[in-house]
Formats: sequence, C-alpha cells, structure tokens
Amino acid sequence: MRALLVVNPKATTTSERAQDVLVRALRSEFDLTVERTRRRGHAAALAREAAATGVDVLFTLGGDGTINETVNGLMAGAPAAETRPALAVVPGGSTNVFARALGLPKGWAEGASVILEALRAGRSRTISLGRADDRYFTFCAGLGLDASVVRRVEQARLRGRTSTPALYMRAVVGQFFTAMDRRHPTIRLERPGEQTASELSTVIIQNTAPWTFIGDRAINPNPGASFELGLDVLALRRLRVHSTTRTVTQLLSRNRESHGSQVVRLHDVSEFSLLTEHPQAFQLDGDYLGEREKVRFTSVPGALRVIC
Repeated sequence: MRALLVVNPKATTTSERAQDVLVRALRSEFDLTVERTRRRGHAAALAREAAATGVDVLFTLGGDGTINETVNGLMAGAPAAETRPALAVVPGGSTNVFARALGLPKGWAEGASVILEALRAGRSRTISLGRADDRYFTFCAGLGLDASVVRRVEQARLRGRTSTPALYMRAVVGQFFTAMDRRHPTIRLERPGEQTASELSTVIIQNTAPWTFIGDRAINPNPGASFELGLDVLALRRLRVHSTTRTVTQLLSRNRESHGSQVVRLHDVSEFSLLTEHPQAFQLDGDYLGEREKVRFTSVPGALRVIC
C-alpha cells in the first residue's frame, strides 16, 4: 500500500523526534514517501499529485492550516471521494481542531497510534466539507470579528509570540473595543427562497462541532453541527457590550446554544451567501485569507474519506 506523509516542519509541535518516530512507524506498514513543505501552497500541490498518481493514504503531520491545504489539493486531484487517497491527520499544531473533532487524541504520538490501529482494522469514515467560493474547509469559516481576531493572532505570531489561549483572548478584547465598527454592521446573509438576514456584525460557519478549543475546553457555538450534515451558522447583529458578553458566556458554557435578540442561527444549511458593503476579514479553518465583500458557501456531502 502506497502512502505519502506531508510534514510541516514549522508546525508548533512538529519536532524532529516526532518526524523520525512517525516515519519509522509508517515505513513498517507502508511503501512510504515523505515530503516536507517549503512554502505556502506546497501541501496542496503535493496532495494534488498524490491523488493523481494513485496514492492510497495521505498522512499529514502539522496543524489545521496544513490539513486545509492538503484537503484542497486532494479535492482538486481526483474526481470522487472513492478515488481520492484516504486522509490520516496526525496532530502537530497548537490546537488541532480538525483532528480532535474526528475524535483523535490531541498529542501526535497518541493520534498516530489510533490512526495505525484504524488502518489495520480497515476503519474509516466519509465526511462532508464546506466550500467558500472555490476553496474547501474542514471545520469552520468566518467573516467579521472572529476572522479579525485570527488576523491579529497571526500578526502577533509573526512577531515571535506563542499561540496560547491568553493570546487569543487579548486579541478578542483588543479587536472588539478598539478596531470594530460595532454600531454600523453591514453583513447580510442571503439564502435561495428565504428572507435575507441583514445588519450582521460577524458570522461563524461550522462544518462540525466544536468550532475551536481553548486549551482542553471545546467551544461550541453550534453544538448540532456535524460532518454528516450541512453547514451551521451563528451570526451576531450589533456588538453591544451587554449582549455580546452574554453570548460569549453562553459560548463558554458546555454545549449550550447561544440565543438572544442579537443572535441569528441556522442549522444544516446547503448553501448561502454573505455580502457586505465594506470588505471584512475572512478566515477558513483558522487561517486568515484577507478581506472579502462577498463569499458563497456550500456544503459538499460525502466529500472525503478519513482514517480515525
């Protein structure tokens, strides 16, 4: 059985030791090729080639950004889920949302052990993906506040800061109080045959639950989101201090759905579009992708086979 291991050597917990141990374990089971990413977009190119050349299993060792690139390469490289390599994600980033949403342990060694056991047992599952215009995502997307927070965190990491829950919380507070036009929300959500939801300040889209983690705590704006269903949406209207504080408190409560006059929720949606009068920060799977004025979202059922 042919396998490719894509390693992001810059991922938070991807040490030389982790790479060496994982490579030895995989080579005892597979005809393995190892590739280390060298630039943005390299993982997508490697995955696209793997799909086109008949690789059976594609392993990743890296964070959610590496996984997102890999998934987009797989989706471009083969026409149907059954013809694409199965994806096996070994946790190697700081948060590892996608791997943990699949039920894998947080650590790379434990995660690799579960994956190898699943492969020996022939165990896999087929999941849906989300798509934003022409790019796929595995667990979340966002337009507005949450994407602006991702941008601030990425800027801080470029300055040498370590990604921690405290860094994210400071970014949330800083963005909310100093960099948001909270009084004049301009995002609107349009669905075919449905009434438009307008005057939205921020929109969170989930392809599964949880949305993210703070340490070991899962954050679940949409607890009903699932890899087996369409997309779930949580949108906030005006970001008033009182109502936003209440919503954040609800988000931090385990499996409690946010509600209130400033909250818009949608469950199991197949398609919708977000439009805004002014460009808004945009993120997919925790990666900041610039500013957008319009994004079309669709759910892609049965898109990808994963080992877990």
